[in-house]
Amino acid sequence: MFKKWVRRVSLSATRGFAETTSPTHEKAPDGFANAEPVAVGDSVAPQTLPEIDESVADADTSIKTARTAVSSRSASYDNGIDYDALYEEEEETDLSMEAHGSMITHLLSQVKIGMDLTKVVLPTFILERRSLLEMYADYFAHPDLFIKISDLDDPRDRIVQVCRWYMSAYHAGRKSAVAKKPYNPILGEVFQCHWDIPGISQDAQEVRDGPVPWCRRDQLTFLAEQVSHHPPISAFYAEHYNKKITFAAHVWTKSKFLGLSIGVHNIGEGVVTLVDRSEEYIVTFPNGYGRSILTVPWIELGGSVEIKCPQSGYYANVEFLTKPFYGGKRNRVSAEVYAPSEKKPFVSITGEWSGLMEAKWHDKNKTEVFVDVNRIPIFKKQVRPIVEQDEYESRRVWKEVTAGLKFNDIERATTAKFVVEQQQRDQAKVRKEYDLAWEHKHFKPVGDNWIYAKPLSQRMYLQEKEAKR
Repeated sequence: MFKKWVRRVSLSATRGFAETTSPTHEKAPDGFANAEPVAVGDSVAPQTLPEIDESVADADTSIKTARTAVSSRSASYDNGIDYDALYEEEEETDLSMEAHGSMITHLLSQVKIGMDLTKVVLPTFILERRSLLEMYADYFAHPDLFIKISDLDDPRDRIVQVCRWYMSAYHAGRKSAVAKKPYNPILGEVFQCHWDIPGISQDAQEVRDGPVPWCRRDQLTFLAEQVSHHPPISAFYAEHYNKKITFAAHVWTKSKFLGLSIGVHNIGEGVVTLVDRSEEYIVTFPNGYGRSILTVPWIELGGSVEIKCPQSGYYANVEFLTKPFYGGKRNRVSAEVYAPSEKKPFVSITGEWSGLMEAKWHDKNKTEVFVDVNRIPIFKKQVRPIVEQDEYESRRVWKEVTAGLKFNDIERATTAKFVVEQQQRDQAKVRKEYDLAWEHKHFKPVGDNWIYAKPLSQRMYLQEKEAKR
């Protein structure tokens, strides 16, 4: 009987809704761009949750009350509401912190200059209606620029194209001029999507062993998983089977309160892999800043980024420039691209990552448009309907929160989030008590990195090996 009970708890605790403490990472996270802190007041979420035996978890009365409140409201949410549409609608832009003076006063009473934001309760009304895992998919809002890297035969052209894709990837993540913070993914949360890309050869064959097994070889697919909660590490992977190109990355943040802004240091790296060429491009990520948090907050990027190809020797230095206190423009970016062993760049790029960027070719003595993100199409990602999603997929996890925020029912959203967070804490307690390890779904730790378990390069190698038998 005892073994059956332990097995039931183990399955519940490892299905996808997890805790606030990863067994392998005890340090608490920082939050803003990556996600909100664990504190109850800043994010939100719930719905169908894997149950933990109440007699074992010993959940307190407040949790049961919260569950009852959310359950009693489920009928109104399900009555004619298209949850999928809630994720497709643009965010409102009329957010003003000045309208929430008492909340801001309460927030400021908790922080000091230089303090990390681990235990700070961020107000619910500043949340963006999607998970951070979904936000990472915006790196591929221009999938045509990404897959073109694999089409170029000259390594010099390829490093330039990597820069073009990377430098144009950030503007799509901001749905409005007002800065809002995405939901903090729960441990084990997963987000999947794909893109259809016009102009490439059609191929109806499915990639059943790929990251999104119902997608075709001519589609770009994306998979993200929250692999740790303390620190908050997100891992994601994208691939285009026919173009033989992939991108794998892991990111986590450390954030600090800076007075009138919040600074976020992004830690991690990403790797573009050209499978047929056995070539990699390693990239890092800029820091983020939430400015003017007492009025109408806005986001800017800052810091140095490196893009390098160990195989060819080509590399680039990219600088995201923060706005000066007086004058100057927002969202400035510059880059210099170098040939192997060269100390002078063969091309310099300047402009705005949210607009026009120009390239000056030093060896050709000419300047031309590098990319104008306002004149190229954003490709809409395709996400399967929530009713078809597993219980740990992002849009299903956060659908009640999204609805609460959409209809400006902050109390409902906050209650929903409290239920999910408490569920994680209960499951963490059970795993710790019975020494149950958390099982990652799609990624595995290798040193300080997180690697996708079934990358395209490995699958193709095994296929070729099998074909030779």
